[in-house]
Amino acid sequence: MTELLAGPIADRHTALGASFAEFGGWNMPVSYAGTVAEHNAVRSTVGIFDVSHLGKALVAGPGAAGFVNATLTNDLGKIEPGKAQYTLCCNERGGVIDDLIAYLAGDDEVFLVPNAANTAAVVAALRAVAPEGIEITDQHRDYAVFAVQGPQSADVLAALDLPTDMEYMAYRDARIVLSGAELEIQVCRSGYTGEHGYEVLPRWDDAGAVFDALLAEVTARGGQPAGLGARDTLRTEMGYALHGHELSVDITPVQARSSWAVGWDKPSFFGREALVAERAAGPARRLYGLKATGRGVPRADCTVHVEAGGEQIGVCTSGTFSPTLKQGIALAFIDTASGVKKGDEVVVDVRGRALTCEVVLPPFVESHV
Repeated sequence: MTELLAGPIADRHTALGASFAEFGGWNMPVSYAGTVAEHNAVRSTVGIFDVSHLGKALVAGPGAAGFVNATLTNDLGKIEPGKAQYTLCCNERGGVIDDLIAYLAGDDEVFLVPNAANTAAVVAALRAVAPEGIEITDQHRDYAVFAVQGPQSADVLAALDLPTDMEYMAYRDARIVLSGAELEIQVCRSGYTGEHGYEVLPRWDDAGAVFDALLAEVTARGGQPAGLGARDTLRTEMGYALHGHELSVDITPVQARSSWAVGWDKPSFFGREALVAERAAGPARRLYGLKATGRGVPRADCTVHVEAGGEQIGVCTSGTFSPTLKQGIALAFIDTASGVKKGDEVVVDVRGRALTCEVVLPPFVESHV
């Protein structure tokens, strides 16, 4: 049995009374005060997540940005240094090896933040085609990542003299003074909750001091530490994809409604030929949202049918109780041949019980990013 990896502040989570579970090979805090309470804190005030399990990789060398742009799907040419961009690393069939954030530092440097379990695969895919002079360095344990999310997130950072006035998906290098020591830190106006928020990246060895300072300001405003459970309910309400659920090596961005993260006019990126062909022909399945119209909660792997006991036309990839809407919601792939569209009703088989759901397009709640 492989031993689970631990982040830099596991002792803090234990002291805060967190429950833990495995995620992507890491021992992750699932909740502290309870998922619903943490979810509501992020929507109404502010919460802080430790997502230091996320991967980090540096692509550096002459023309590094051009190299990344020729491999990952989104068009780095549309942003300028100091901005970050959501992008995808695909295989030759157009399936998604991983979705990640690319921080553009300049022509010769791009910092990547992939998902924890897929970091090695992304690094390997880039190294396999990297020209001489381009170095791809796995920096997984060089930096921690804390996500401060919610309406009062800017107040938390401002109290520590950290920058807050960036545009969405812009970042800044900054410094924070704690106990007389000046620590380097990076702050990005981003997140995975649908709320105004920031992702703060200190060095791994500085993580404890930075987390303590951020948590103190969060709790001073009535906020809470939040775990993996709330992260999942928040992102599901927004319809944000989770790799292994709405994206995978067998699911393409065309199917997952992530075509906006593809630079279709670029001459080159991994999987381009397959994706262009699928886009032209139309995908065999598309991602939709489902809202339960009765009592019940659809879950991942529940099958979707035109009617109770009828033909299967899809499958749920994520499902949860929405604390904001107070009803069951799900993300599901539905066969295009079924003719099902937004506004239709379908039936989800929840452990043998028929649950009627309305077909919608996410997000389920309003975005405040």
